[in-house]
Amino acid sequence: MVTESAQLHIDDPDFGDLVFDAVVAGADDGEPVLLLHGWPQTSLSWQYVIPPLASSGLRVAAVDQRGYSSGARPVDVAAYDLSRLVDDAAGILDALGWGTAHIVGHDWGAHVGWALAARHPGLVRSLTALSLPHPRALAAALRDDDEQRAKSSYISTFRRDPPAAAAALLRDDAAALRAVYGDGVHRRDIDSYVEYFAVDDALEASLRWYAAIDAAAFNALPEVDVATAFVWGSEDIAIGSAAAHACAEWCRGPYEFRVLTGRGHWLPDEDPDAVVDAILARVG
Repeated sequence: MVTESAQLHIDDPDFGDLVFDAVVAGADDGEPVLLLHGWPQTSLSWQYVIPPLASSGLRVAAVDQRGYSSGARPVDVAAYDLSRLVDDAAGILDALGWGTAHIVGHDWGAHVGWALAARHPGLVRSLTALSLPHPRALAAALRDDDEQRAKSSYISTFRRDPPAAAAALLRDDAAALRAVYGDGVHRRDIDSYVEYFAVDDALEASLRWYAAIDAAAFNALPEVDVATAFVWGSEDIAIGSAAAHACAEWCRGPYEFRVLTGRGHWLPDEDPDAVVDAILARVG
């Protein structure tokens, strides 16, 4: 399989020309699929998913999102508002020459996918969300569910002081950052992430996503009408059962909920075959 590297330019009216690093694979005339990674990962997180998707005849692109691409790393926290992240996804579709695509997101990438599908459904052929349910489902669980509040307790630290949080995560050969991945990510890939996030304030930039969280935006996100699959690991360290099972309440179009029993948070790494199967079922 041939994988192409690409640099995609998007003009942000407030922060100028942003350059996003991407990898593209598959048939030029295949159904387009855009893969959006989560924290603390990059497009590398899709390395076990891209080959089988491309081999199935799809045209696949995985992009390093705002704060992760070195050419798209504004310092201002306001640059990481959800609306700008959604505009990035829409701009990436244009830059790829696609216009519309099947959207697949994991963790924060799923958050962007939900928001894109809710606000710009005409751009989304289908949505496959991994690990993170509709943000309204998560918001309700944060309000009502003790388990979810415990699982999400780390967020306040990231929001309060991204530079200090990044420094703490990288201290002692990034011991705390390495612990985030647990056993769900291959050791060689953890080493690659640590190397990536240890330079050029990359980790601090990724934490600006947390600093920019707007609770009102969570609670105002509309329901999703596009065909959607939500895939959740029963042992997810970040998302509990209440939020996962409530996701259906916010999906008005065709909806499928897949539980991967015994799997954790890092689904593209832990069970790429199951992820590919879910994507192909939705794209098909």
